[in-house]
Amino acid sequence: MKVYINKVKESWIIDRVTSEWTEQNKNLSTNKIKEADVIWVIAHWVWDKIPKKYLKTKKVVASIYHIDFDNFDEKQKNDFYKLDQYVDQYHVISLKTKEQLKTLTKKEITSIPFWINQDNYFYKNEKVELRKEMGFNEEDYLVGSFQRDTEGIDLISPKLIKGPDIFVNIVKDIHARNKNLIVVLAGTRRQYIIKELEELGIKYKYFEMVNLEILNNLYNILDLYIVTSRLEGGPQAILESAITKTPIISTDVGVAAEILSSESIFHPDFFEKSKPDVEYAFKNANKFKVPEGMKEFNKLFFRIYEN
Repeated sequence: MKVYINKVKESWIIDRVTSEWTEQNKNLSTNKIKEADVIWVIAHWVWDKIPKKYLKTKKVVASIYHIDFDNFDEKQKNDFYKLDQYVDQYHVISLKTKEQLKTLTKKEITSIPFWINQDNYFYKNEKVELRKEMGFNEEDYLVGSFQRDTEGIDLISPKLIKGPDIFVNIVKDIHARNKNLIVVLAGTRRQYIIKELEELGIKYKYFEMVNLEILNNLYNILDLYIVTSRLEGGPQAILESAITKTPIISTDVGVAAEILSSESIFHPDFFEKSKPDVEYAFKNANKFKVPEGMKEFNKLFFRIYEN
């Protein structure tokens, strides 16, 4: 059996996942769609670049990450059903997305979170030294957020499903109680939060697009990582925080309820009642380390191939 993965080339997590799966499964992977038995539409938003003759003649797995029903217009709906006619099996990365998708299709849906590559993300018991290396002090209270938070190219409008406004409200509250707060940002399009932090006089440090070694170090220096999304498929930051033993709290999105303690999940208006449970999250995240974290994907591909 050979699996072909469609390409997106957005310098985003999907590119990394594609690269990692291909590297770990060279015997199953092919870059030649003609040779493939299974097509993995890992980037569903560019599925229509795949020649239809192959979608018609090969087994097709399509990954769907989340569905924003508030903005699910006719064009998006039509695009989905055009893809749906070719799909043999859907893959989602959280049970919440599975429930969403069940309202749109009768096709079988399998929920498997993306794996964690422990070569990239791991716990370092050297927070003081790492902080010095990265320009922070031992007494700093570091709160992290590593994602984008603006819509499109205007770099002004907040991407509300990511909850940057919720994040700002929370760090504003933390800052009122702890003047040692410094917000640690990474990722692209952080202009909305940066503008808000500057207006509030809250210190921050922005690392933008860093390599995985630095990103792992950023997790390891934090006192707290906060996921404030209103809608997510993952986010992968939950698993990354968990495997690096980074204290994390999150809104009830994506895989949060599958990885984090119920005490670590908060409603935006009552975040102060939540508290991280590092060991609980670490134990759950360990189930998805490479290579174990890839096995369920490969079982899925073989199951579809053999049917």
